[in-house]
Amino acid sequence: MRESGKVTGFILKELENYIKPGMSTWDVDKFVEDTILKYKMIPAFKGYGGFPAAACVSVNDEVVHGIPSKNRILREGDIVSVDTGCIYKGYYSDAARTYGVGEISVEAKHLIEATRDSFFAGLEFCKVGYRLSDISHAIQLLAEKEGFGVIRDYVGHGIGSNMHEDPQIPNYGKPGRGPRLAEGMVFAIEPMITQGHYGVDVLDDEWTVVTSDGLLSAHYENTVVITDGEPELITLFE
Repeated sequence: MRESGKVTGFILKELENYIKPGMSTWDVDKFVEDTILKYKMIPAFKGYGGFPAAACVSVNDEVVHGIPSKNRILREGDIVSVDTGCIYKGYYSDAARTYGVGEISVEAKHLIEATRDSFFAGLEFCKVGYRLSDISHAIQLLAEKEGFGVIRDYVGHGIGSNMHEDPQIPNYGKPGRGPRLAEGMVFAIEPMITQGHYGVDVLDDEWTVVTSDGLLSAHYENTVVITDGEPELITLFE
């Protein structure tokens, strides 16, 4: 999983400089898939549940599961969330980032930063002995303190030899609930935060999730290993 995570993290880091106004979401997906294949790994998302691409590329009010398209052109001021992962020797990694396209508004930057910060607030509780909902509560607390909504319908999850494993990890909830964390557990923790209400709709393509109020949404995710000390982020490439 560490080897898989390195490639996923590297791709998301490279996208910081790759994404530009005028390219399509299909261009973003092609870069992701080509890089995964270059490292002789398998795109984890492609074909998963019938999803047609190596990455979910979600623009502006799209929360998750955006299908890449040659017709969807990124424009100055957009924000775009890219969620991807790969498989190496049967083990998965999964991570996501939200990027500004060219110059973006102060409000959009705030949303992206708060989404990232909410992940790291939750990470403080990714240690042996805490309960699962302690992570959830910390994410919600920070996001709502910054004035944002926390998506309820989509959550983080366990990950290993399958993309989605138990337990589910909501980004909201009361602390002190759920199983106690133990060394060796691996989670995909992924705050999905919105400028407005947490209500969502699914488009007619049966994949793309959008905010019901049309306001912006951001996504930040890493695959996290619980150790006997500090948590290990296997998809964070600095």
